[in-house]
Amino acid sequence: MNSQLKSIFIQARIILILVLFLISLGSWPLLSQSWPSGDSQKLLQAFHQISSHQLLEYVRELTSEKYTGRLTGTEGYNLSALWVASLLQKWGVEPAGDSGTYLQAFPNPYTLILDKGEVSLNIPVPGSGLKKSPTIIKKYYLYEDEYFPGGTSASGEITAEVVYVGYGITAPELGYDDYRGVDVLGKIVLMENEVPLNPDKDSELFKKWRPYSFHQYKIRNAAAHGAKGMLYYYGPICNPNNDYIEGFIYSHVGRTVVDDIFAGTGKTYQETVEKIRTTLKPQSFATGKIFTIRNRTKHHPEGTGYNVLGKITGSDPQLKDQVLIIGGHLDHVGLFPELMPGANDNASAVAVMLGVAEAIMKSEVKPRRSILFAFFGAEEQGVKGSEFYLDHPVFPLEKTIGLINLDGVGAGDRIFALAGKNFPWLFAPFEKANSSYIHRELGTNYWANLTRPRLDAARFMDRGLPSLSFSVSGLKLPYPAYHNTRDNLSLINPEILEDMARLLFLAVMELANAPADSLK
Repeated sequence: MNSQLKSIFIQARIILILVLFLISLGSWPLLSQSWPSGDSQKLLQAFHQISSHQLLEYVRELTSEKYTGRLTGTEGYNLSALWVASLLQKWGVEPAGDSGTYLQAFPNPYTLILDKGEVSLNIPVPGSGLKKSPTIIKKYYLYEDEYFPGGTSASGEITAEVVYVGYGITAPELGYDDYRGVDVLGKIVLMENEVPLNPDKDSELFKKWRPYSFHQYKIRNAAAHGAKGMLYYYGPICNPNNDYIEGFIYSHVGRTVVDDIFAGTGKTYQETVEKIRTTLKPQSFATGKIFTIRNRTKHHPEGTGYNVLGKITGSDPQLKDQVLIIGGHLDHVGLFPELMPGANDNASAVAVMLGVAEAIMKSEVKPRRSILFAFFGAEEQGVKGSEFYLDHPVFPLEKTIGLINLDGVGAGDRIFALAGKNFPWLFAPFEKANSSYIHRELGTNYWANLTRPRLDAARFMDRGLPSLSFSVSGLKLPYPAYHNTRDNLSLINPEILEDMARLLFLAVMELANAPADSLK
């Protein structure tokens, strides 16, 4: 083949590819049979304006040092709330908070962690020669990998024997008491989180144990029994969700610390905790190990938190009093004392919500029902912001169609919707949009919502309001990246942010414009 023929052949292939591409554009599926073709194309124009680059920049902003980890109550959190509000205002989203602002205030005590503190094992070495008293050698544990200061610990230091108290529960009606037969007065307790029963195994029995799963119950019960400190086997993660008790010092510890406490006692940790779970009988004992816990903190009982609320009023006079809520928590855990960025948890969700808000405001097709964007505060401090909203709603709860919640939607490539099988009519628009345009793995389940509330969606479901909670998974890491310094921008997949925002935009617009008989 001479060079001229080869050039003609190449040009013909290019033209053929372009023609096929243009044909494919014309054959894109319409969003729904309920949308006129003109509206469908207008929605797609807004859909394609959602940019992964812009969403990643939102996450970058929220994880910056000026917001100090976004612990609700702190000045850093307040600055992040004002930043979100400024964007809503820029796009024309209406304020829905107190007194014509975007902020809804609620009481929220908080505690600042001022240094890394200390968790150490005191090892006595017998004296020799003329020296009769033993020498104490300390084993210091590693900050972040092996312990974190307790998020609501009092300030101070305690050195005392450690007593293992299982789950720290005193439940006479269940014939169970982890403190029976052990003396914890003035000592440090080593405690499990949650309860020794799986809700999936016996849901009715679990409901009787549920009140004892709350961190607040556990710390108060320990103090009521005279303990002065606690090593809480939970992570170790940073966790500001607990009560503050003056003089009570505690830290979160990992398995290394637990195994050192059990070493030489004649018991193994795994066998001991399995025995509690299988028999529902306490296995508490004095370990003989002496530990030191030191924390430096400052408690602020006067703290105030804020939800950031912005609304898009529906265009239909008959339907605008109905509201669909798009929610996600703005807060994270703050400084411990290192910055905990909270990129995936939950700056990723805030970024997606902002992307959707801008797309709806710029869309030529308007929602017939109202949409409320709720950036909740204090989710990490007991899911308090959404609880306060439900007690002080902007729209009557009986006019609330449901909540679409986002929590951890930036790290990975697989999308999951909690409770989609509880509310198939609410989940269906997401399935439709995903199969037509997003093409991601999209899973769902039935959610009984039995455990203590750990999501804003749990608060809404407790009030009988339909709710979905979206998350993303699939990122494999050689280290934990939850409630620690490693939940940073490097975890974030910009493409999944874009897909989540686009999926949410199409589904929310479908729900906001759907016939009334389809919302059930």
